[in-house]
Amino acid sequence: MAIRWNPLSTTCSLPGTHGRRESSHSQHFLAPPRRANPHRPLTPNAVPSSNARQLIESGAICPIPPREAASAVVDGGFVMLDIRPEWEREKARVAGSLHVPLFVEDRDNGPLTLLKKWVHFGYIGLWTGQNFTTLNSDFIEQVEEVVPDKDARILVACGEGLRSMMAASKLHDHGYRNLGWLAGGFNRSKDSDFPDVEGAEKLQYATIGGASYFFLQLLILLQAVGKE
Repeated sequence: MAIRWNPLSTTCSLPGTHGRRESSHSQHFLAPPRRANPHRPLTPNAVPSSNARQLIESGAICPIPPREAASAVVDGGFVMLDIRPEWEREKARVAGSLHVPLFVEDRDNGPLTLLKKWVHFGYIGLWTGQNFTTLNSDFIEQVEEVVPDKDARILVACGEGLRSMMAASKLHDHGYRNLGWLAGGFNRSKDSDFPDVEGAEKLQYATIGGASYFFLQLLILLQAVGKE
């Protein structure tokens, strides 16, 4: 049974919710989400296209907030597709989720790429710990290998919600029709949203690395001390 869309609003009715409509709050999440690290600039390639926004606004892709994601998987028959790069997923991941990265590390060592890597490291990589990436040219083919049924319900997820919006749009363009989008990404999740998380970090902090990671740990320590 396909997702039952409500064509008159930006809500969608998920299987397993006994017919009630789940508010997507899509207008809230379609605005660029607040980032855990305000010094981290957005990757230009990760800015969602107007087509992705239109698909969500029209109901073709269902925005699902983190607090509803576990229910969508358990009761709604969704499978979670984590499209974060490997180094983010290693830190924290939802147990049982599938993984196909939308962006992969750029291993080209040509002169122009090396120059871009040095600039990236100086302005972004050193602070955030993020590698210099390129679009995974095999993304669709790799998704088709792990989810060959294009009628399957897929909840596309990433850290901040931008890359997953882009990925969901690509999947829709290639025939997947029962798509959900983790609105706002894992960064907006709470500890109670996903009961079974693997990895050493919290999902909310998996996008944070480099020097900013040590500032985060210091902040967490100060907060803990302040509560004592």
